[in-house]
Amino acid sequence: MYGIQKQSTKQKSFILIAQIVYLIIAYYVLFSLNEENFLSIGLFTALFITSLRLNAMMFLWLPRGIGWMEAIGNSLAFALYYLGFPLLAIANDNDASMTLFMVGWIIFLLGSFINTGSELLRKTFKDNPENKGKLYTGGLFHYAIHINYFGDCLWVLGLAILTNNFFSLFIPLGLLLLFVTSYIPNHDKYLQDKYGDQFIEYKKSTKKLIPFIW
Repeated sequence: MYGIQKQSTKQKSFILIAQIVYLIIAYYVLFSLNEENFLSIGLFTALFITSLRLNAMMFLWLPRGIGWMEAIGNSLAFALYYLGFPLLAIANDNDASMTLFMVGWIIFLLGSFINTGSELLRKTFKDNPENKGKLYTGGLFHYAIHINYFGDCLWVLGLAILTNNFFSLFIPLGLLLLFVTSYIPNHDKYLQDKYGDQFIEYKKSTKKLIPFIW
């Protein structure tokens, strides 16, 4: 998944179309099958912002090649967010809570900022020819090697909270386990192979995923 340089327009278009379809279904689920309330509006708005952010990263801010396996995997993951959360939201009969709404939005926005902000700061570093062959350890990556993954966990947790359904928490928990057992080990191996001693020194003094904790 790392270092793919081809344009992969077909794969990216596949992901984009999948997201559009998911959002249409999410809208129907939240506003046609459910009594409209501020949690439903907040959840759909957050999903729409997520779509705008992810597609801006894919097509504009961080354009890179995507293989078909990654395109299909991402589309299936997006189905959990765009469809799973709305379905879990309407399955819950508990009264909507403004406190829960605020907590969910704060965590969602914080995670979105950490994920996108860390990636854009790293891109600025990578785009400078003088930094060719250097490992980026600045910006938000100063606080954790995989701070972008931490951001992913947070914004997905924010979406889960907005559903007002306890069972939604299994989705961000599953994402966290996926990062810990698969993505992080694979990415560490990639960084080790590419940067050698630079990465060894970096990981000695930097948390792996969660700033100040682990």
